[in-house]
Amino acid sequence: MQNTSIIDDLLNKMTRGEKARLLQHVVHDLGNSFPGIDTTQGVCGGESCIVRTRIPVWLLVQAQKLGTSEADLLKAYPTLRAEDLVNAWAYYRSHKNEIDKQIQQNENA
Repeated sequence: MQNTSIIDDLLNKMTRGEKARLLQHVVHDLGNSFPGIDTTQGVCGGESCIVRTRIPVWLLVQAQKLGTSEADLLKAYPTLRAEDLVNAWAYYRSHKNEIDKQIQQNENA
């Protein structure tokens, strides 16, 4: 709650132009983000994971490539929701090279 107060104070002190520049920066920063997917340094080696879990996107993609159905993935990972799989597949389509590289690195480990 304290951070919200600090942010509100800063916003109240900013001009409209400064707020517009801040908004542009935030939009640019979030432009590569995907709902339901989070990448955090120090968590799962910095690999992209499903939010609320430590399940890497590459693991789900590899399981699907090996023939695991979505129903079986949802059974195997009870914290997953169908929406999480939709987000994972969308992320993979947009970040194919990154995920394929992670699959290869984890196969060779």
